Amino acid sequence: KWRLDGEALRSSAELADRAAAVWLTPQMDRLFQEGASGRRRFLDRLTWALEPAHAREVAAHETAMAGRNRLLAEGRRDARWLAALEDAMARHSVAAAAARRALVARLNALLAGGTATGEFPAARLGLACAVSAALDEAPALAVEERLREQLAASRARDAQAGGAAAGAHRADLALTHLPKDLPAELCSTGEQKALLVSVVLAHALLIGAARGFAPLLLLDEVAAHLDQRLREALYAALSALPAQVFLTGTESDIFAPLKGFAEGFRATPSGLVPLADFRVPDAV
Repeated sequence: KWRLDGEALRSSAELADRAAAVWLTPQMDRLFQEGASGRRRFLDRLTWALEPAHAREVAAHETAMAGRNRLLAEGRRDARWLAALEDAMARHSVAAAAARRALVARLNALLAGGTATGEFPAARLGLACAVSAALDEAPALAVEERLREQLAASRARDAQAGGAAAGAHRADLALTHLPKDLPAELCSTGEQKALLVSVVLAHALLIGAARGFAPLLLLDEVAAHLDQRLREALYAALSALPAQVFLTGTESDIFAPLKGFAEGFRATPSGLVPLADFRVPDAV
C-alpha cells in the first residue's frame, strides 16, 4: 500500500510524479536474444521516469488496440466504433513514440560524452519505430492522421493477423557498444550486462538533472556477473550518484568493498537481519 503524507494514493500517477524506479535483473540477461517486447518494456520504464504521463499513454494505446482487435476478431465492422478506437490508437501511439524518442535522444547525448559511464563502455541507443521515424519528417498531427488512415486501410489484414501492423506496440530498442561499434546482440553476455549498466548510470544522472531527484535503482545479481575492475567501478559510480540503490546477491563477499558506504542485510525466513560488519552511514 502506498501512502503520501499519510493518505492513500488514488492512482499510481500520483506516485510517479514523486518517485521513479529502474531495475536490472538476471532475467534481463537475454534482453537482446529474445523478442522486442522485453526491450520495449525496459525502454518504457526508462521513459516513465522522465515523463510520468508516458505510462498513461501506453496503457491507453493498449486498451484501444485491444478493443479494436476484439471487434475485428468478432467480425463486427462498425465503422464509427472502429474509427473511434483507431483515433485513440493514433493519438496515444504518437504521444508514446514522441516520449520514447525524446528519452533516447537525451540519453544518447549524455552517453556520447563518456563521463556518465565511467569505466563502463559507452553505448548508443537506437529506436526502431515507424511512428518515431515519421516524427522526424512531419509534425505530430500529420503523423496521427497518417496512422489513422493506415489503420483504417489495414482492417482486413489486421483481422486475419490478429493484431495491428502499425502503432507504438511495434517499437524496438537497439543498443550499440560504441568502442567496438558492435550491436549488443553480437556482444558477449558480460558486455551486454556492462552496456545495460552504462545506460542505467546515465539514466540516473539524466533523471536527477531533469526532475530534481534520481530514480531508485534496483540491481539484482548485477555485481556477481562483473569482473573485479568493473565491480569496483560500479560501486564507485553508484556511490557518486544522488540515488538510493538496492543491490541484491547470493554472495556477501562481492559487497565487501561497500563496507563503510552502505547498509548490509541478510534475508532470512523471519526477515532482514543487519550485517554486523556493515556500518550504518552517517547520512542517508
